[in-house]
Amino acid sequence: MNRSEHGTEADTGLAEVLGRIARTLQAEPDVDTTLQAIVKAAVDHVDGAEQAGISLAERRGRIRTVAPTADLVVEIDRIQYRTREGPCVDAIAEHEIFRVDDLTTEPRWPQFAPVAARTGVRSMLSYRLFLTDSTLGALNLYSGHPDAFSDRTEQDGRMFATHAAIALSAAQQEAHLRAAVEHRDTIGMAKGILMQRHDVDPVGAFRMLVDASQQGNIKLHQVATWLVEHRREL
Repeated sequence: MNRSEHGTEADTGLAEVLGRIARTLQAEPDVDTTLQAIVKAAVDHVDGAEQAGISLAERRGRIRTVAPTADLVVEIDRIQYRTREGPCVDAIAEHEIFRVDDLTTEPRWPQFAPVAARTGVRSMLSYRLFLTDSTLGALNLYSGHPDAFSDRTEQDGRMFATHAAIALSAAQQEAHLRAAVEHRDTIGMAKGILMQRHDVDPVGAFRMLVDASQQGNIKLHQVATWLVEHRREL
């Protein structure tokens, strides 16, 4: 079998794996479970990956690690966040793939690499998780062996990260939708309580909730939740 035929066969096998993973991720009920399924599948199917985690980009440039497969992942990510450098940080900021063949000789991140190497991790591979222009975070793979990730693995992981980003985005959107429905129902109940207690119409009841939210600098749904939970005490 020549190299081209071998590559085609490998691509077909990866496509089948990714198809199964995609169906699995679509069946996950919430964001946390989806994240855990992503990192488990990454370790199971990306050659060389011994541990994995996801770094989520949040407001004001904050990054946090979720669904780590081991405490080691949290430890090494904290070094990146503290030094503000490393493959994960750059994958999110520069929208690139970053591969580290050996942390003990890595020159790109002088504050991060020497400290990270002392954790026992030698190789890293970080992919930006994104849809269109929106960055969700980074998928990070770790190994205790140098040169754990090949060029081929890097390309396979790119395809995997794309599927993971789609699944993560879908889970987040579903979670936001469920939260919106729950908040709507709670706000409706709170309006009903105010309408009965103060003999006002729906518009007046909603205005009362908004005023309380603004005066207390509290989110509207939190005001509504408090009112519903303490209605018997009022």
